[in-house]
Amino acid sequence: MNQYNSPSDIAILGMGTALPAHPVAQSDIAELIASSLQDRPALARFAKRIFKSCGVETRYTVEPSYLGSLEECRYLPSGERSDIPTTEERMNTYKREALPLGIEAAEKALEDSGVSPKSITHIITVSCTGQYLPGLDVMLIRHLGLSARVNRLPLIFQGCAAGLKAIQMARDVVQGAPGSQVLVVCVELCTIHFQPVQDREALFAASFFGDAASSCVVGTPEPQHKNYLSLGTGYSVLLPDSTEDMTWEVGNLGYDLYLSPRIPKLLGVHLQEELRLLLQSEQRPELWAIHPGGRGIVDSVQNVMKLRDEQTKYSRDVLRTYGNLSSNTILFVLNAMREDMKLQDQSSTDGVAMAFGPGLTAELMKFTYVPSLSSVMEEHDHVLF
Repeated sequence: MNQYNSPSDIAILGMGTALPAHPVAQSDIAELIASSLQDRPALARFAKRIFKSCGVETRYTVEPSYLGSLEECRYLPSGERSDIPTTEERMNTYKREALPLGIEAAEKALEDSGVSPKSITHIITVSCTGQYLPGLDVMLIRHLGLSARVNRLPLIFQGCAAGLKAIQMARDVVQGAPGSQVLVVCVELCTIHFQPVQDREALFAASFFGDAASSCVVGTPEPQHKNYLSLGTGYSVLLPDSTEDMTWEVGNLGYDLYLSPRIPKLLGVHLQEELRLLLQSEQRPELWAIHPGGRGIVDSVQNVMKLRDEQTKYSRDVLRTYGNLSSNTILFVLNAMREDMKLQDQSSTDGVAMAFGPGLTAELMKFTYVPSLSSVMEEHDHVLF
């Protein structure tokens, strides 16, 4: 038993995820993009190769135009087109599509946790793919029936690391104000920012992002809570010499994303020391919830930490089935891990969660899967006596 595994833990009490109605095969998107590059055959061949090798098989989108022909897709036009969606149009799509997904994920998390909407004291909303006011937090409060006095904490434009950052913020809120119940809701509509491909760098960004929402409730476990994730210590760190390796800026035709091919190598160089700092002298945990920002990132963490294939399967499965879901992805990984642990009737098991975003930022956190509060108390008594 580690030092933070005690009956007074702060934990993720429930989780929920939601996907748009439109699944798209990775091979279909690759063909769509290749068709838009008929006048640039070398880039078209590169696109097919990148899309095939990035570890994604299926993605989900709120935008049905990706399901049709090239002539019907304004996001990836061929030739000279003047009707590419503007940033304003894309934000209107976000405003229309984000709320229903956020509501679905949040309702699932509340039900899973057994926490009443009226008991929620804080709501943390996370997104880097859209903004408007009154924002997603206000709309969720009204549609979910939360108190009008709930403390609102919007966490915007923080990239893929923001989901785990929100979880750590929620833990700190409960630690500082015992009795608090924090609802975290992440919504990312990455596919509304697809743009005409101009170079190879743009293809990396287009090759693995998808749309989704996720949610969790963070609070103090009660006897009725089962299969929860106890939240341990963690922190955020800026990795050196990497400021320009991941950027996300507002442009006239949506948000412009740049991902450097150096990112997996940078993580490989710096993560081992950071994880040593996080774990101190503790035994290396069994569970590893790695944000699958791409296949290369999972490969890098696995190689550096000498992990077994089964320890990275949750991250790889999420990447393959849904793609990179930005801030949502870590909650998808944690939820899949928890469900598998529940199915296998596992005892309390320690883990590490990590996510990465612009900065480069690494969010790192220890956690423990706990089958029930009574099992924790039994372990605690066993240690004492």
